[in-house]
Amino acid sequence: MTRIPASRIVAAIGAAVLVAALAACASSSPSSSSSSSGSSGYVTSGKLTIGTGQPAYFPWVIDDTPQSGKGFESAVAYAVADKLGFAKKDVVWVRSTFDQAIAPGDKDFDFNLQQFSITDERKADVDFSSPYYETTQTVITIKGSKAENAKSISDLKTLLVGAQTGTTSFDAIEKQIKPAAGAQAFNSNDDAKLALQSGTIDALVVDLPTAFYLTGAELDGGKIIGQLPKQTGTGDQFGLVLAKGSPLTTKVTAAVDALRTDGTLDKLATTWLASSADAPVLK
Repeated sequence: MTRIPASRIVAAIGAAVLVAALAACASSSPSSSSSSSGSSGYVTSGKLTIGTGQPAYFPWVIDDTPQSGKGFESAVAYAVADKLGFAKKDVVWVRSTFDQAIAPGDKDFDFNLQQFSITDERKADVDFSSPYYETTQTVITIKGSKAENAKSISDLKTLLVGAQTGTTSFDAIEKQIKPAAGAQAFNSNDDAKLALQSGTIDALVVDLPTAFYLTGAELDGGKIIGQLPKQTGTGDQFGLVLAKGSPLTTKVTAAVDALRTDGTLDKLATTWLASSADAPVLK
């Protein structure tokens, strides 16, 4: 057996370690589909890729066509794009389910918006921008109810108004409407909905997204009377979702903050959630 010099053994071992280390680095690098790929952090260089639901619903997106810029979230998305320096033609839309968007792992979008409430649990898997919308409390009723023609908070004071107990909706009845009969308490929104349908109560208070759903899909003759004046801390906050650790999170948050500061977010909410969706703010 030929004796191999010790110096050559050491060199061979060193080369093997180097090859293994390079292989490990290659296998752990993100795929090209990751939202953090590339030095820019964008999915596609020179483009802003935005995710939304499949389908996307009124009044958040009009006619399930986010590229139109019509609907509250579609308009917000293009406003953020503008703050980031992207022209409308450089925005690309992709679709995902709600659960896919907030699941851990790589994303095929730079940010996604479809009414994602910001929660600590979700923050473990994804990043959020600062909030672009805080839900308001909304009064709904049905055709034929005593509340059908109510136009103001004072019109509700003599009526029976209910909500699920222990919620911000229930608090809003007590603190903002202050009906003569007091807030009517129910164990769940389903119980309160049944009470509205049966005529046990005249109106129901829920958050705005729930109001759109109930009046559009659950209640025969459902009608939104209007939103109660916004009170900070009384509703869920919606944020743009990004991949966990995305290099874009800080930039996107700065864009949202700028839109809040200059009044754009409030203007868009008035245009698409109050006016277009027939959900005026009650006085």
